[in-house]
Amino acid sequence: MRRPLVAGNWKMHGSRQSVDALLQGLAAQEWPEGVELMIAPPALYVERCRELLQGTPIQLGGQVCATQAEPGALTGEISPAQLRDAGCGYVLVGHSERRALFGETDDVVCKKFAAALACGLRPVLCVGETQAERDAGQTADVVGRQLQAVLDVFGVGGLAEGVVAYEPVWAIGTGLTATPDQAQDVHAMIRARLAMLDDEQARKVQIVYGGSVKADNAEALFSMPDIDGGLIGGASLNADEFGAIARAAGRV
Repeated sequence: MRRPLVAGNWKMHGSRQSVDALLQGLAAQEWPEGVELMIAPPALYVERCRELLQGTPIQLGGQVCATQAEPGALTGEISPAQLRDAGCGYVLVGHSERRALFGETDDVVCKKFAAALACGLRPVLCVGETQAERDAGQTADVVGRQLQAVLDVFGVGGLAEGVVAYEPVWAIGTGLTATPDQAQDVHAMIRARLAMLDDEQARKVQIVYGGSVKADNAEALFSMPDIDGGLIGGASLNADEFGAIARAAGRV
């Protein structure tokens, strides 16, 4: 049985003062059993998060990593080995903002996925379509292409060592959210695509939904059979909201 994962992506938010306040709020939450929890703060605050979240079930993740595991002359980059050394267990790869704003191609994303696995991190592979692509009926093609770049190298078994996060680009930071049925349709499509290659492994892959998930819609989304939790953006910056989302995952 797949355990739900509720992960928070803080993006480029936070100061020392606000991070401490948020961490104190998170440490005070009642966390459900049976739910994996992760936050991905800005890299500058990973150590502080590890310090203040000791004794909680919350794991840490990086928002981005380099394409190589070993040290090197890559100014400004963070290797997955460094993230692991700092206490991270996860790292996001292929987030739509990285693809659109920083030109990360499917090949680059696959290399980051490989580097993360090599360092013992669980890569969270982000996939999703834009509004224009959805309107053109290209959701399956776009998401399928993004998945295939990793499948060609690792197969379904390798993908199962990470997490897939379906994030429709049109629902990130817009206030728009796919309905539970819309999200389930894409999650089911992803799992069916994986099952064509390896049905047993496909049933093990965690597929989480991201796109304006909030406390008031989380339970309906997480109740869908192929939605295994959420990658939470803005709502993860509020401890009570993030806690409520996690508890919603624990109820389904």
